[in-house]
Amino acid sequence: MVKKYLTKIYMGLIFIFLYAPIIVLAVFSFNESKSRGNWTGFSLKWYIELFQDVDIRNAFYYTITIAIVSAIIATILGTVAAIGINSMKGKIKSIILNINYLPVVNPDIVTGISLMILYISFSISFGFNTMLISHIVFNTPYVILSILPKLRQLDVHMTEAAMDLGATPMYALRKVIIPEIKPGIITGFLMAFTLSIDDFIISYFTKGEGVTNLSIVIYSMARRGVRPTINALSTIMLVVVLLLMILINKRSNGVESRKKINKSEVFK
Repeated sequence: MVKKYLTKIYMGLIFIFLYAPIIVLAVFSFNESKSRGNWTGFSLKWYIELFQDVDIRNAFYYTITIAIVSAIIATILGTVAAIGINSMKGKIKSIILNINYLPVVNPDIVTGISLMILYISFSISFGFNTMLISHIVFNTPYVILSILPKLRQLDVHMTEAAMDLGATPMYALRKVIIPEIKPGIITGFLMAFTLSIDDFIISYFTKGEGVTNLSIVIYSMARRGVRPTINALSTIMLVVVLLLMILINKRSNGVESRKKINKSEVFK
């Protein structure tokens, strides 16, 4: 009994240690004063000032645009790649899977510098395109890893049965495979979108003149001294990422619940 309570207290202390700074940041984003130690009253002026800042508005535009476009392209590439990898056999499949794992476990700074050197080698001008390509590159492996488990759960005979009944491979892909792996595709898209918004290191090495994102803007602002608008911006980014994570988890749980209900109806 004592051990049970000690475990709960220990876990509580860990969560407090992890989330207390975030809570303090969010609370003081509504502080009327510039002081980060004294609460002088509730105010939204830092949020108003935040959206009046031209640099932040531009960074927000590039962040959202690159996140949406890169997530869409990465999802398409990742879906096609995952289906191809899943159909492979033997050592070739293992080699391709290990190659796909490499960008995931590779430190971001190595990926960022490698892409920067690649663009310089091919005399590619840094800007919107280089940042977009970089985000697609590091997002695609995560999409593949999100879809592969759904493909492994797929009955291998479903596609064959569809084609035996007269469906073309493309029709079977659209009407049989895609609907079955749709939860993985949506999860992969949301993960790619979240990772793109959150990225700093790779974006920092591949950005161009006049093209930046919110992570880089926060870093630049922090170097000049922490302003209350940083608290407001960080809080907004935190809320967006948190909502996306809740959406991903809720959708995953909903899909699992529907599958259980369908199975129970089959066995009735």
